[in-house]
Amino acid sequence: MPSRNRTPAAAEPTTAAAEMTPAKASAGKKAAPAKATAAKKAAPAKAAAPAKAAAVATKKAAVATKNAAAATKKTAAATTKAAAPAKAAVAKKAGAAKKAVTKKAAAAKQVSPAKQAAAAKAAAAAAALAALAAPDLEQTRKARRILRLLTTRYPDAALELDFESPLQLLVAAVLAAQTLDERVNLVTPVLFKRYPTAADLAGADPAEMEQILVPVGYYRAKTRNVMKLAEVLVERHDGEVPQTFEELVELPWVGRKTANMVLGNAFAVPAISVDTHVSRVAHRLSWAPEKDGEATETGVGALFESKDWVSVNLLLILHGRRTCHSRKPACGACPLAEECPSVGLDGKGELDPEKARALLK
Repeated sequence: MPSRNRTPAAAEPTTAAAEMTPAKASAGKKAAPAKATAAKKAAPAKAAAPAKAAAVATKKAAVATKNAAAATKKTAAATTKAAAPAKAAVAKKAGAAKKAVTKKAAAAKQVSPAKQAAAAKAAAAAAALAALAAPDLEQTRKARRILRLLTTRYPDAALELDFESPLQLLVAAVLAAQTLDERVNLVTPVLFKRYPTAADLAGADPAEMEQILVPVGYYRAKTRNVMKLAEVLVERHDGEVPQTFEELVELPWVGRKTANMVLGNAFAVPAISVDTHVSRVAHRLSWAPEKDGEATETGVGALFESKDWVSVNLLLILHGRRTCHSRKPACGACPLAEECPSVGLDGKGELDPEKARALLK
């Protein structure tokens, strides 16, 4: 029957498969140890691979570090080479500066004795000035005797520059530089008639003023000086002459001597104006060192009351001009001969009374 024929046919493959399974299983069983052996052999290699890769990476990193270090070293060398000229210049400059300092130190060491001498001289001057400012009783009495003798000799002592106002005296004092008071007195009446105020003097025609000032000498320079002085008076003091020492010495061509002259004679302010005559006579009387204006002011001022300063000042000027001359003083006709420590001036002074009288002015 058809149905019976199909069933055995379908079962044959199953039997074949069943027959193959033991063989396959046997083959697989045989292959398993070999595979396990291969895997066992491959395991160390597989385990060593990451270490090998790490070693390669480390080696590459070391090479990169070495290259970077070489590059850095090369760059540093190039920088050092480029900086070498500048470094050499700095070193050269530093060397020169060091030499200069050494040279200066050596020079300072050489002049130190001179500086020490100067310091000693300054200290001595300060000590002398302090002594001048505090005369003893005998010195003060002797100075008063001398004042009485001078007052008797020059009873009408007065400033020899003519003036009618502080402005006129200030301008006359500027004009009196390197010329005689008598010459100044010749031109000031004409000058102040033409230019009565500081504003007039400041705005004057220079050529016209020069012609007026010819007799006093250096007329061009003195014209410029007077005009500048007047200009400053107008700008700073409304054309008026200031009445303080500090303001006066700030004016052009006005020093201590001129400032004190104006204060004492135009404003009746106690002051001592030290010109060449005052300096010389005060020195010969041992009242002050010669050619030191401030010291003379201190020395003379300490010997007399301030109310007598202007009178003493004028008397010393007159005595220096008329009797106690610079080169050959008339000692034989001097009223101070018995009081003067410099009488005869080591042979330079004229002691013969008759010859000395011939020297009086």
